[in-house]
Formats: sequence, structure tokens, C-alpha cells
Amino acid sequence: MKSTDGTQAAKRAAGEQAAATVADGDTVGLGTGSTAAAAIRALGDRVAEGLDVTAVVTSHQSRAVAREAGVPLASLAETDRLDVAIDGADEVAVPAPDRVANVAAHPDVSLDASPPLVKGGGAAHAREKVVAAAADRYLVVVDDTKLATRLSHPVPVELLPDAEASATRHLRDAGGDPTLRTAERKDGPVVTDNGNLVVDCAFGEIDSPEGLATTLARVPGVVEHGLFVGQADALVVGTAEDGAALRPVE
Repeated sequence: MKSTDGTQAAKRAAGEQAAATVADGDTVGLGTGSTAAAAIRALGDRVAEGLDVTAVVTSHQSRAVAREAGVPLASLAETDRLDVAIDGADEVAVPAPDRVANVAAHPDVSLDASPPLVKGGGAAHAREKVVAAAADRYLVVVDDTKLATRLSHPVPVELLPDAEASATRHLRDAGGDPTLRTAERKDGPVVTDNGNLVVDCAFGEIDSPEGLATTLARVPGVVEHGLFVGQADALVVGTAEDGAALRPVE
């Protein structure tokens, strides 16, 4: 099992590699989560060295990290396109995870197709999907423990509060096992920055991420789901031993 220190080193490596691709003058979308936070801090270091960028964030958490890092911010509501977006993922499906993760042995590996992702561990996937769609380049940063041959991670689904009962019934009808996400330091459920609820819906191994994404989007009351299909332009994988490598989608 990978140590906590090793996982943190892998996350830092992926974040730093992604931040290094940002060019002077870029408008950057910044995702939510620990690996995205590593990229934000690395971007802040580059800003301190003179890089001129403006960023939009996807959550209160990423806003706080960006402000602390000294990254200039703009409003997502007033931004219609981004040069690049950097975000993490809870799970990424790639054909050969070991080969993609092995930076030393396979430094020039590229991906034949955009890998499907599960996102939403930070309950920010609705805004993250807006940012991904607005970006000319969408970079997904992960440590190597997030790679799998097939998606099986529970899919976060953001729901309108009044639709919880009916939407969860529809999710069960679609083959899922939805569980309302509860807060850790207060009684009651997690409430997103949009004022909605999140259910984590287990489907087991997902044979068709695209088909399931279509099914989830049709459920009345679903604001957004955590399946990202066909959106990633590159995968940045970090390892504790070998650093990180950018795997472009060809």
C-alpha cells in the first residue's frame, strides 16, 4: 500500500507538472481537491516569479487556496472561455494503468482517447463541469492510485433538495445504489456551494460511462453528475518515485 507521504508527493508532482504548462497571459480554471490544490500552490509560485495569469475557481475551497497562494482571481459568472483548466479526479479509466503510471519506463505514452473520469469527491462537480467545458485545454491531475482499467467508483450526483426522494428512486431504477452524503463535522447532509444535496451512487463496474452519463442527466431533479466523458485533453499522472508525466490525448 502506498504511504500517505508517498501519495502526497505524487499529488505534488502532478500538480507542479500541470502548473508548468500554463503560459503567460492565460486565463486558468482551477478545480477542487487535494491534487488540484497542489497545482494551485505551484501556480502561485510561478505568479510570485512574474507569471501573468487570471484564474477562476470552482469552489470556496479552491478560492481560499488560490488567495493564499497569491493567484489573481476573476468571476466564473463573467468568464465565457478559458485557455486551460486544471482539475483532479476520484478515478480515471485508462487501458493500461501500469504503463500510464510508469513515468520512467514509458515517458512518451499518449492516450488514444479521452479517458472517462469520476469526479465530485469535493461536491464541486457541477461547477467543475462548467469550467471543463469552457476550457480550450482540460488537464486532469491525479496520483497513480486513481488509475483503473474500468470505472467503479461511486458517482456523485448533485440533486435539488426537494427532488431527493423521487430522484433517488430513479437512480435505483437505473441500477444504482444511492447514499446521501452526510457532513463530517455537523449533523445532516453535505450541502454544495450551489445549495443542493449530493448522493453517492454506486453502480459497480461501469461498462458504458457515456451511456450512464446520458441516463443520469435525464433524471428530473439532477443538477449534475460526476461522470466526465470525452472532456479530458491530457492526463497528468504523478508518482512518488518518478515524478510526473503529461499524457496527451492524441
